[in-house]
Amino acid sequence: MSRFGFGRRLASEGLGTALLLAVVVGSGIMGQRLSAGNDAVALLGNTIATGAGLVVLISIFGPISGAQFNPAVTLAFLVRRELTMGTAAAYLAVQFLGAVAGVWAAHAMFAEPILQVSAKLRAGPPQVFAEAVATFGLIGTILATLRFRPQFTPAAVGLYITAAYWFTASTAFANPAVTVARSLSDTFAGIAPVSVPGFILGQLIGAGVGVGFFGWLLGQEPPGDAGAVS
Repeated sequence: MSRFGFGRRLASEGLGTALLLAVVVGSGIMGQRLSAGNDAVALLGNTIATGAGLVVLISIFGPISGAQFNPAVTLAFLVRRELTMGTAAAYLAVQFLGAVAGVWAAHAMFAEPILQVSAKLRAGPPQVFAEAVATFGLIGTILATLRFRPQFTPAAVGLYITAAYWFTASTAFANPAVTVARSLSDTFAGIAPVSVPGFILGQLIGAGVGVGFFGWLLGQEPPGDAGAVS
């Protein structure tokens, strides 16, 4: 990333996050329109598009900015001292702005009203816990693949989110910027603003536990201790 200036890195994060939300919301609208009321079919279309889009977007923008597209991931790297406070703050700003722009772009493509507020409630402790689990797994996926198979990271993230759409009760938002932006879309992918704080709480808890656990798990063992059982 050092080959690219700070402005290009911010543009990469902002545009990448915008395209991600355009994929998430746009595929949700398309899936709902084509599914004839079958939510399982709509979710499947939404899932495939999101997972595939993530692989492509991370492959494109990863070498420029790291392709974080996610405040929880950015904060994780800040905690790990792999980002400075200033860089992290700038990344967070463009991620949130890009996410909202992506939602509006999806609305425009499908002739939806640009300005919307979601009415879809996604509330309750199970949903919050699901977001913690989803974000914990996402952090683990990123940290482990960067450590052992960095070239596989785009595919691993895309595959993990594809799976997490279906094994979590919340359909794995796992991203505060995505959560806020989706509250501005009263479509298949939306979330009511009243549900947003709980989701973000779960995401931050999951990210924090993920950084701590995987930081320990992936840490270097002292010479001669690898595989030792006490």
